[in-house]
Parts: sequence; C-alpha cells; structure tokens
Amino acid sequence: MKYTFLQNGDGALTVQFQKEISKEVNASVTALASLVQDEGIEGVVELIPTFTSLTVLYDCTVIKSKNLKKKLDALISKITIGGKSAVKVWDIPVCYDDEFALDIENVCSHTGLSKEEIVNIHTSKPYLIYMLGFLPGFAYLGGMDERLFTPRLQNPRLEIFKGAVGIGGEQTGIYPIASPGGWQLIGKTPVSVYDPDAEKPILYDAGDYIQFVSVSKTEYDEIEKQISEGTYKVNCREVEL
Repeated sequence: MKYTFLQNGDGALTVQFQKEISKEVNASVTALASLVQDEGIEGVVELIPTFTSLTVLYDCTVIKSKNLKKKLDALISKITIGGKSAVKVWDIPVCYDDEFALDIENVCSHTGLSKEEIVNIHTSKPYLIYMLGFLPGFAYLGGMDERLFTPRLQNPRLEIFKGAVGIGGEQTGIYPIASPGGWQLIGKTPVSVYDPDAEKPILYDAGDYIQFVSVSKTEYDEIEKQISEGTYKVNCREVEL
C-alpha cells in the first residue's frame, strides 16, 4: 500500500494514499480513520478524511510528529482491503414530486429519460460516502449511474432549500442546510442529516452508504410529522458489499 506523509504546520499530519478516486483507495482512508479512533492516540484532536487522504490534527505539546508517524505506520500495516465487508447503509426517504423536483425537466431533457426512469435508477443502489465537506453533513457520494449524469445549472441558485436532493455532473447528494448551489434538484428528503443540537450532529460517516428510497407526498408529510414529534428514526442496516 503506497502512502506518504505531508506535514501541515505544527499541528496537522496528512497521510496521502494514491491520488486516485476509487473505492479501494477510499477504503484505506476510512479504515485508517477507524483504527486511529480505536487506538485512542493521546494528543490526537480530530480526523479529516477525504477521497484519498486522512489529515490527523494533533496537539504538538502532547505528541511529536515523528512519534505520530510511527504510530500511524504501525496502524497502516494492519489495514487489509479486499473481499466483502459489513458496511452501514442509511435509507434516506426522498419525495420526487414536482414541487421539490424543480429541475427534473432539465434532467429528463439532458438524459433522454422519463421522470419515472430517473427515480428508478436514482433509487436502485446504495452510494458510497467518500467524504464529508462543503457544508456540514454534505456527503460526496460515489457510484451514480452514468445515465443520470447531468451538468450543473449555468446560473446557480442563491438559495437551495434544506433537504434538497440533486444531481451535479457525475455526483448526487443532499443539501443538509439551505445554501447557494448549482445542482439540478430532483427531490427532497424530510430527514435532517445535519442537526447541530444533536449528540452526533451528522447522521452518517465517511465510508457509510446512502440508499435513496422514493416516498409519496403523503408519506413525506407523515415522516415530517414524526420527526417533529421526535418519533422518527432513520433506518440504518448493515450489509456486505
């Protein structure tokens, strides 16, 4: 397994794996992050996983860079990638009705697919969360069917509503909060994937998967009601992929 260390100031060390966006490389990133968390290395403050690297923030008054490198080297040697492994899949309900699917006609026109076909393809398989970024809880998802690839809007919106589900180029994702954005909107989830007041503010982690589940407007409203009452729980299942 090829990797290099990149020093970022006196409090951050990046483990750079192969600069290639793939499930295998990203699996090394998430595996190392899990090992570091389990190890409980004194002085480590925070972990930032990306597509191909893991940045370890640390307190240099507690642990020196050279000692941290040694510990990380030892953990990396334990990583084994290959074969099936159990992963978390979060079932995220999405309503694809026209009131939320503001750009569905654009996607239909670009792809040559009907709305029904777009929904069926979009909900057909789980998507790997390669990393979180841009916004708190914004998951960069991999594995979207190329038939759905659609360019971003030429003129981005100044505000996209919270929970919007969209397509941007070769990716799909969820807007965790209201924000500017240029993705083609095809639906909305009632689930708050980011809650700053929760014990765990972000619902999922890098390395987990998201499966979109189509729901009617009636089902959407019922889920929204349950969420407001505090009785709704997002389904999370473990599967071998």
